[in-house]
Amino acid sequence: MRKLGITLFFMILILMLFGSIMVLTASSTYAQTKFNNSYFYFYSHIQKVLIAFVALVLFSAIDYEYYKYYSKLMLFGGVVLLIATLIFAPSVKGAERWINIGGLRLQPTEIVKIVLFIHLANMVDKKGDLITDFKNGYVYTLVWILLVAALIVLQPNLSNATIIIFVSLIVLYNAGARLKHVLSTLLTLGILGFSIMLIMPHSRARILAYITGISEKKAGNIQLYQALVGIGSGGITGLGLGNSRQNNLFLPEPFGDFIFAIIGEELGFIGGVILVLYYFAIFFVMILIAKKTEDKFGRLIVLSFAFLLIMSAYVNISVAIGIVPTTGIPLPFVSYGGTSMIFLSIAIGIVINIAFSNERKFSQKILVNLEN
Repeated sequence: MRKLGITLFFMILILMLFGSIMVLTASSTYAQTKFNNSYFYFYSHIQKVLIAFVALVLFSAIDYEYYKYYSKLMLFGGVVLLIATLIFAPSVKGAERWINIGGLRLQPTEIVKIVLFIHLANMVDKKGDLITDFKNGYVYTLVWILLVAALIVLQPNLSNATIIIFVSLIVLYNAGARLKHVLSTLLTLGILGFSIMLIMPHSRARILAYITGISEKKAGNIQLYQALVGIGSGGITGLGLGNSRQNNLFLPEPFGDFIFAIIGEELGFIGGVILVLYYFAIFFVMILIAKKTEDKFGRLIVLSFAFLLIMSAYVNISVAIGIVPTTGIPLPFVSYGGTSMIFLSIAIGIVINIAFSNERKFSQKILVNLEN
């Protein structure tokens, strides 16, 4: 377990370093044009990487069992933060997702995702076999899931709400919830969610642009179109690191959610596939940690964070290659941005602590058995 935790630590560190290099090459022209400093976004990103690294190390040293006592309080705080976001956050591109707290610009959704999964793990651990009972166990977990998802949908942020629901249901099923309860919930929320997407102007516009792009055999918006051009021009081996053409103001803000297009252009199909497989390798390591974790609370936390990471990565990549409409989900540990990377680092730190703690518990158990 300890080896798995150390392996995960270095895998994430490598991904952070890779992301920093890609942010530099993707943002240089845009930063030079806007700020007369080609390193502006790179320096900003490096600062956030350092904060994320400190958070990763710090939370890997905090005993994860402490979260049992504060999970409900933390989730209450997260809900209040989401409500405050709806009231006070300025509208950016038709959505209210960011809030300024003490000079810091945060996206509360990224915080609440982590807290919700911790609280769900705690709830399910306490309820035990009651999770199989819809009225006396299962439904209580749905209250928190739907409350958080609804507040996020109102921002509007349907993509994050969808990921939260999917990951939550995976956790509940793994914890012993009946398959018929999970599938009926998924079907009901799927119909409801699709209806909301068609009703809300922000999401409806994205869907219609995507459908129009397919019917006309071209991308539904300039960002996606240029992303596909970049990936296509990269070919098998790519144009070479730093040789992107799309970062010359063709692809809007290429260092953000569409950074995979720059990766595909500069590193080619081979580089893109390696990155996809690398995310899967991180997911596999986290699943191994979950399988080896003896207590349900820790196991469910690791499982939820593993699926959160892999779903976020593959949704982002799917957007960049035109499989799904634009969502606004960043590429984990690679895209420019602070809140997502910092709180994913906290999540990884918690997973590492679970791996280390269970290693100690296993060693102590062996010593006790030897003494007896």
